[in-house]
Amino acid sequence: MKTLYILRHAKSSWEFEELSDHDRPLNKRGRGDAVLMGQELISRKVKPDLIVSSPAVRAISTATLLGKELGYDPKEILVDDRVYGASKKVLLEVVQETPAEVKRLLLVGHNEALSEFANMLSPQSVSRMPTAGMVALKFDCESWYDVSRDKAELLFYDFPKNYK
Repeated sequence: MKTLYILRHAKSSWEFEELSDHDRPLNKRGRGDAVLMGQELISRKVKPDLIVSSPAVRAISTATLLGKELGYDPKEILVDDRVYGASKKVLLEVVQETPAEVKRLLLVGHNEALSEFANMLSPQSVSRMPTAGMVALKFDCESWYDVSRDKAELLFYDFPKNYK
């Protein structure tokens, strides 16, 4: 069995107009929401074996804050340049290349691709993912290469507004 957690980065700041899209940080709400979603994963007894993040500052910050809540060493976060600006096809390639020994993978990236990717794999429709929104899918397979909708079960679709 494989479990994939698909997480959209938390709310970013538009305060610094001179920054590129890639370099935008999280705003205060975003930092709080990343921690909140980490706490929700703790309550579900979720501990990812691997966290893969887009290289964008807001994605890495989300992965780091959430990961710290879970006791995940931030130095162990794998940054994959392909996740930034990725299509759902590229996101599938990133997942399929995950080592077999990883049972629980957390992928942190951006919309619209993440919502499209979640819907490509989920047997149930998932609405557009809000910032810090997360979809969890469990697959009846031994290799990440074999993940597909027909082997998937939607475990949950969650986001910060469910707790506010």
